[in-house]
Amino acid sequence: MKLLLLVIVTCNLYAYNIKQNLFTLYQNKKYEEVCTIGFNNFQRYKKDEEFVSLYAFGCLHSDYIDRLSIPITMLKFSKEARANSAYFAVIMMQKKLLYHALIDGYELSQYVLPSTDYILSKVFDLYVQLGKHKPRTFYLFNDPTDKKLSYKLYISKDERISKMIIEEYYDTIILKRHIYW
Repeated sequence: MKLLLLVIVTCNLYAYNIKQNLFTLYQNKKYEEVCTIGFNNFQRYKKDEEFVSLYAFGCLHSDYIDRLSIPITMLKFSKEARANSAYFAVIMMQKKLLYHALIDGYELSQYVLPSTDYILSKVFDLYVQLGKHKPRTFYLFNDPTDKKLSYKLYISKDERISKMIIEEYYDTIILKRHIYW
């Protein structure tokens, strides 16, 4: 009996330590580590919506958008979890549609989707506002709320898969390069 109690307490402390570690890494903007640790421990904590949300936000901020598909389906038991799930689903759909438009010439002007504050959503909205147009090698967009922010959208062709790239600029200085496929 004492051994069983010791095992249960140890497991609970380990679970707490994993979540606490994820939270600390997230606060320190170590998003890729959060995504990797969350991915590696997902099966063990898939019923813990706080863990799943933290893992998903880590993946989102490290541009591993495709890893959001499972958290989207798992986050459903609380109001906050459902809101997070909807947020991730919007971003994933925008990524898939924008990639489809750039690679295949798919027309997006008929879509009216919710938007988010995430960079991919901003660029998606700016792209949709172009309406019907001839494909370009790259697209330059100015942020509607901050005149010093701009975005460059283009495709980088590879022998295996083409990648959609969004470069984020402040004045002329590149802040971040987001790569999606």
